[in-house]
Amino acid sequence: MDSAARRFTLLLFALVGYVVVTIAFVTGERPGRGIGAFYYLPIALVAFAGGPLLGACAGVLAAGLYDGGIIVNPHLPSSLAFAQTVINLITFVGIGALIGEFSRRNRALVAELSQLADRDSVTGLPNTRAFQAAIDRRLELGEEFVLMVGDVDELRQINAAGRERGDDALRRLADRLVTAKRPEDDVARVGGDEFAILGSLEGDDGRRLAVALEQHLVHGGTTVTFGWAAFPHDGDNALALYRVADERLYARKVARGFRRE
Repeated sequence: MDSAARRFTLLLFALVGYVVVTIAFVTGERPGRGIGAFYYLPIALVAFAGGPLLGACAGVLAAGLYDGGIIVNPHLPSSLAFAQTVINLITFVGIGALIGEFSRRNRALVAELSQLADRDSVTGLPNTRAFQAAIDRRLELGEEFVLMVGDVDELRQINAAGRERGDDALRRLADRLVTAKRPEDDVARVGGDEFAILGSLEGDDGRRLAVALEQHLVHGGTTVTFGWAAFPHDGDNALALYRVADERLYARKVARGFRRE
């Protein structure tokens, strides 16, 4: 169930809760019984669904229904004490606002954690998990696309001067990849020194795209060797495409005199 559907469900239950509690309060409340306290349940549901402002409004509604129930219920004193009305209003509104604020902060934290779970901590690019989801989306569409897997050449030598220098090189490379990619392309870091790109073919050739990308990146001072695989020619699933792209990457690294890091 998505977020909008969950919120709608909570608001629907809250509406039912208001109706049920109001009926019970009007017909069954007696001095000292405390049925009115059940108004906290629909207030909480509205606050969870809508945040602090809507939660406070739910508290105002509950206070109004509470006072109206006292007037209608023949078993309760019909005169409303001003202090009691104010106390009910403050407590109902306060609870609604507090629960709503907690819910708002919790949703923001969950959204931030979800984003971090899909991002590489060094480069800020999507990670393997997010890239796998991007491949799945392309496979579902069934349109031609190319998977390019790139391996940084001699990253070990860069890291020999310090891990921070190696991370800086990866960040610069990530920035250049983002700049070089087309608007519809997906780029991610999928390993220690490996990057991957998904792009549409549109009648183009995967090898030509990989070579063009290598030439673009070499001007940044860090060279990358790419392997590629085209869907559906080289495979009809993610594993097959990765395998073909990785084999071509390894063969080209060997041909260039580099070893796989």
